[in-house]
Amino acid sequence: MHWNWTQLGWPHFSYDREPLEPLERQFLKSSGEVIGAVRHFNEEDGKSLRIELLSDEAVKTSEIEGEMLDRLSVQSSLRRQFGLDADNRAIRPQERGIAEMMIHLFETWSKPLDHEILFRWHSMLMAGNSHLATIGSYRTHEDAMQIVSGRFDKPTIHFEAPPSRQVQSEMDRYVSWFNRSGPEGESPLPALTRAGISHLYFESIHPFEDGNGRIGRALAEKSLAQNIGQPSLISLAYAIEKSRKAYYGELEKNQRKLDITEWLFYFSQTILDAQQTTLTRVAFYIRKAKFYGRFSGQFNKRQDKAISRMFREGIEGFKGGLSAENYISITGASRATATRDLRDMVEKGAMNRTGERRHTRYTLNLPEPER
Repeated sequence: MHWNWTQLGWPHFSYDREPLEPLERQFLKSSGEVIGAVRHFNEEDGKSLRIELLSDEAVKTSEIEGEMLDRLSVQSSLRRQFGLDADNRAIRPQERGIAEMMIHLFETWSKPLDHEILFRWHSMLMAGNSHLATIGSYRTHEDAMQIVSGRFDKPTIHFEAPPSRQVQSEMDRYVSWFNRSGPEGESPLPALTRAGISHLYFESIHPFEDGNGRIGRALAEKSLAQNIGQPSLISLAYAIEKSRKAYYGELEKNQRKLDITEWLFYFSQTILDAQQTTLTRVAFYIRKAKFYGRFSGQFNKRQDKAISRMFREGIEGFKGGLSAENYISITGASRATATRDLRDMVEKGAMNRTGERRHTRYTLNLPEPER
């Protein structure tokens, strides 16, 4: 099979710039909208927003690779690392590690890329991992680095990366390209084009034994941050995870050729989708902050606990609305107390009630989003 790295001209990718130009313009426009939306927040709420967005990205980028993390544990670790109050919940090494990587990415976005940054990210990601021979440096094993699926005795090979003996020289070229293609580099590229190439190029080298997908997506976010001059905070992994099959399909198809117009168009659209997701979520957090501001000090501990649980469901909300049974399960209240608490929140305007008897459901009465 003629993988991209075996072809004459590697690693010089070709692509048609014309169909990408309107997407590049849209990205810059939407970046301004995200930056403007985030400015609604005071310092404390801004930190909370960053923790919400970073924790969601951390969980989703791991989920793409089939690793399920506890979102609240990731959030707790992020809060500790931002120097904020956090609970005492137990945090597994992999949850602490991805949180550390997201913080490092957030705080060092403007720094030039080097091998040490990549090694540090890998060490963070692989914290507590005991099955890898090499952590915190590039792979050295002699076996072929292959992406496979299917039966063990009859696997489907989706991609085979360069042998380990070539990785250091390939990564030397990659790091040099990444820095030269930045906005202050010798050969600057537009934001979406650079992010798309940076991800596909890195994934094609596949320099680590494990963690390449998560680091590759972090590199795309570092690239975007450098091009807009601040952390992007976009929901890239969130958008990719929604269409994970398409993502892997586009990667596989475009790792067999050097003309990557299709890949850049796909990845650019994914980034634009991620921006819109971020704008929707920021608007939700603004409404959440206004809700708490309006009803500050008006709820008892049971009500606070139920409302907090409903907000954790995010934009999609509590499926089908909150029932009295849900409230009892969340708070441990008796049925009479649950009925009284829910009626109180409806009377205060904090919740809306629909349905009757066993079909009664409650939803949060959030302020309308700003236009």
